[in-house]
Amino acid sequence: MKRQVAALMVMGLLGVTLWAFQGSPMITTVEPETGKAGDAVSAKGTNLDKTKVSELYLTDDKNDTKAVVTTQSDSEIKFMIPKMAAGRYHLMVLTANKASMIEQPVILTVE
Repeated sequence: MKRQVAALMVMGLLGVTLWAFQGSPMITTVEPETGKAGDAVSAKGTNLDKTKVSELYLTDDKNDTKAVVTTQSDSEIKFMIPKMAAGRYHLMVLTANKASMIEQPVILTVE
């Protein structure tokens, strides 16, 4: 009986966690993976429309640089690489309600 209750609790917590992240923005790919200031880039994923994402940044964990978004849909954000130092940068989104910045698991290399 205790095992059944514990298993039910674990399943409930897992369900709540999955529900909480279901609407979160997630970028899964960036193309091209390398570019320079002024180049157009496409970031694809889910929940990326303006009702979920208000701004896009490139971050090296010390500095966050805002990118200029040119077009945005639920599955894609197109943006221009801003003028910045060469290096490897994670993409990061500011949620539409401005409650959180979510660093994404994709890297863009700026030349």
